[in-house]
Amino acid sequence: QVQLVESGGGLVQAGGSLNLSCAVSGLIFSFNPMAWYRQAPGKQRELVAEFTITGRPSYADSVKGRFIISRDNAKKMVYLQMNSLKPEDTATYYCTVQAMGVAYWGLGTQVTVSS
Repeated sequence: QVQLVESGGGLVQAGGSLNLSCAVSGLIFSFNPMAWYRQAPGKQRELVAEFTITGRPSYADSVKGRFIISRDNAKKMVYLQMNSLKPEDTATYYCTVQAMGVAYWGLGTQVTVSS
């Protein structure tokens, strides 16, 4: 059974940093496409950062230069380092990984940025 568990969210002041983690289990984890999404109240879920099938990271314009996505294949972990946080970054953050044409999602971790 594939499971993704996010952690590392919390309350932080604007300008601060958080490092989100996503632990993946139940599948062979190598170069699977994977991503972080977020969803704010009343808004659609949006892509924040991803590793594409080529293995290169890609970022939404709103977080470019502030967020960094990384992965540790041996530990089956994906990370999202978030710096210079802004109140508009407030959302629930979700990790997703694709395997054999199926997208798996975690339950999310809440990030709240106060002004």
